Amino acid sequence: MLKASDLVRPLKDQIVQCRVCEHFCVLKPGAWGKCGVRVNRDGIIYSTVYGEAVAVHVDPIEKKPLYHFLPGSQALSVGTYGCNMHCRWCQNWQLSQVRQHQGGDRYGEMFTPSELVEIAQRRGLASIAYTYNEPTVFFEYSYDTAMIARERGIKNVYVSNGYMSQESLDRLAPYLDGINVDLKGFTEDLYRTYTGARLEPVKRTIAYIARETDIWIEVTTLVIPNLNDSDEELRDLASWLSGIDPRIPWHVSAFYPTFEMLDRPRTPPATLERAYDIGKEAGLEFVYVGNIMNSERESTYCPICGMLVIERSGYQTRVRGTETGRCPGCGAVLAGVWR
Repeated sequence: MLKASDLVRPLKDQIVQCRVCEHFCVLKPGAWGKCGVRVNRDGIIYSTVYGEAVAVHVDPIEKKPLYHFLPGSQALSVGTYGCNMHCRWCQNWQLSQVRQHQGGDRYGEMFTPSELVEIAQRRGLASIAYTYNEPTVFFEYSYDTAMIARERGIKNVYVSNGYMSQESLDRLAPYLDGINVDLKGFTEDLYRTYTGARLEPVKRTIAYIARETDIWIEVTTLVIPNLNDSDEELRDLASWLSGIDPRIPWHVSAFYPTFEMLDRPRTPPATLERAYDIGKEAGLEFVYVGNIMNSERESTYCPICGMLVIERSGYQTRVRGTETGRCPGCGAVLAGVWR
């Protein structure tokens, strides 16, 4: 289904600049944005994936991953087509790398925003997660759904690459409760070479969310052998993140060969343990390993007294003591969204 976008800047001769993400594509009539799902038709930019939720599943919130956001709850996960990055290791490339999508259902069913919210309500789900592909590229769809969800008492979370414009973020912020931003590395070269984007806008997004909004934020880095796994890069990233807010959880996840990056090995567990230690040494209160089984480093400990507060094994979660984020040992309240 087509949906006209109003996050635009009209120029001349029906040329329009898209203002949804940091690419700020300037599109002549008939031209498509870098995301592959936004097109200029006669001077109007349309989203071609509105209502086309090709992936709709119920997931544990820990799968996003969000560890300090309603632990143990479930989310309705929703995705479409397209992405404003071209990550060579994308695990959902069959969806994200679709380009010049003309609209119409390919794999799933068409769902209106109201229908998505009704599904979440009927199943008693705590939140709706906009995920699988970059939710910014289906901004109108996620925004309309989030507004209805908020009215019905259902929370909204983004799983994002952080490349949205501030205009998009400011419009969405009143309805967005949580976000996990994928910080793919900490050099411009990595971003330009392997994603087709830039690092600085992602850093701005993370800092802006953490400092200027009420959105709960967590950050994930896929640690890829011989690409972004050096002590120096991991230390620079962790130190920068700690300087923004040491309470931001940092997830360091294992890479496995996929899509256009089949020439590298899986991330050794020892590398993730090293990244975990580097994050802690940089002052981050909460660091977690992902994509491997490591219950000790998946669990949450009180940063004040060290007591185990949330025990995890894979997606199995056990909250010790109260479910309000309060440490049963010293009474400290951990940062996060607990109800």
